[in-house]
Amino acid sequence: MKTSLKTKILGLISTLILLIIILLAGIFSYLQATETKRHVGEIARQSASSISLMPEIINIVETSNSTDKVHSIAVQLIDQIEAADIIITNRKEIVYSYSAPELIGQKNFERASFRALVFGGSYAIEIDSHDGPALIGVVPIVTDNGDYSQVIGTVMVKFLEKDIFSSIYKQIQRIIFFSLAVLALGIIGGIFLTKSIRKDTLGLEPHEIASLYRERNAILLSIKEGIIAFDDRGMLTLINHSARDMLGLTAAITGQPIQQVIPDLNMMDVLKSGQPITDIEIGIKEKVFIFSIIPIFENGKVAGAVASFKDKTELKNLMDTLSEVKDYSEGLRAQTHEFTNKLYLLSGLLQLGQYKEAYEYIQQESKVHHTQNHILFTQVQDANVQAILLGKISKASEKKITFDIDPESSVGPLPSHMTVSHMVTIIGNILDNAFEAVQHQAAKHVTFYITDIGNDIIIEVMDSGTGIPDEEIDSLFIKGYSSKGTNRGYGLFNVKEMVDSLEGTMEISPNPQGGTIFTIYLPKEVKNNQGVD
Repeated sequence: MKTSLKTKILGLISTLILLIIILLAGIFSYLQATETKRHVGEIARQSASSISLMPEIINIVETSNSTDKVHSIAVQLIDQIEAADIIITNRKEIVYSYSAPELIGQKNFERASFRALVFGGSYAIEIDSHDGPALIGVVPIVTDNGDYSQVIGTVMVKFLEKDIFSSIYKQIQRIIFFSLAVLALGIIGGIFLTKSIRKDTLGLEPHEIASLYRERNAILLSIKEGIIAFDDRGMLTLINHSARDMLGLTAAITGQPIQQVIPDLNMMDVLKSGQPITDIEIGIKEKVFIFSIIPIFENGKVAGAVASFKDKTELKNLMDTLSEVKDYSEGLRAQTHEFTNKLYLLSGLLQLGQYKEAYEYIQQESKVHHTQNHILFTQVQDANVQAILLGKISKASEKKITFDIDPESSVGPLPSHMTVSHMVTIIGNILDNAFEAVQHQAAKHVTFYITDIGNDIIIEVMDSGTGIPDEEIDSLFIKGYSSKGTNRGYGLFNVKEMVDSLEGTMEISPNPQGGTIFTIYLPKEVKNNQGVD
């Protein structure tokens, strides 16, 4: 079971604060205990020093008078300085004052006054007394005899360590109270922090974000389209490998303005308007790409946009391939239909016993196919052109159109830069236009001619239609223009694009017998050596 982000943050914050509190409390307690003991020891020494200077105490100890008075003075001082005991002894360590009255007059057993009696120094020392560990300040009682000073006794002020630690414990309790308050504030802050983080991560847990990141990278790598994302300032935030390859980018460009990468793309318009842009053509580095830009919204505001794009060349190749397959399938269907009708005719003639007529019909068809096949397979040697013409022969036969390949036609294999896509678009669309032009005519006749004599490949298509008015010739190659209805007008536009990409020219002239002649000149060698735009 995976731990939630909230639990992790709260656990981390609580543990961290707790460790800091324990560490600081430990250090403070140690320093406080050391300082308190030093301070109490200093108080004990100073108190003992003050008592040792009292004339009355000096006089009693010096004259060995009654200890009762010393004891009563000591009891009063104990209450004032809050000490555990005040022990006053003479030079022979006979006790003059003690908290245990039975020990007064006895020899001091604390054994803490030796240094003071011998060396006359004052100090604080820790001892194990009869009522527990204690801190004692020891000061000698000194008399001045004029020529010299003499130690006549000692004053010892005792503080029990249990009383000292009791004071320290009270301070530690206050520390613990404030520490718990800090811990509570830390936990509350952690809760608000986790809420803020979950808001920024859209409520997703870290493992979910990591999974989405891996999936996103896998998706971006698998997509062949170029993907570019940018923020609301127009700064590039993401670009996949396909986009880098198509745009020819090698350096790291993330974080740069999108206008530096694609100057002609008005992506800032999408950020301002919030409206998507679809299927616009942009030229970049002698290539044409089709872009779609979708804005990204966050809390009702545009937070950025994602642009996807394709190489128009690939789309053209795909469309041409589909068109080629469609033409082949239509040709095969037409051919199947045509030969089925002919087989029905032969079957009928044979069933009626008209064998001579059946034989003559077979001979006639054989002669027609022999002539066409001789031209198609002997004089036209390019396999792609052969395949296109075979399909159009079948289509013309189905539409009852007389489709002739000029006997003078001859062409070898086409140059490598003239691909099947070019030929399907150019020959296929020109012939389709010619078939449509004659389909409502009484005489339905279309002639195709091709030759590679000279420096050009010359393609000529002649029909017996009604012809094209001079005022419409200039509009024929405009995208979407057609006099035949809506959703038309793309065939000749595509032909013109292909001819231009091959650096060729096209002429339209009237047919003297009625109709139109399309003539296309395609140079065998091109200057830019570009097969496709």
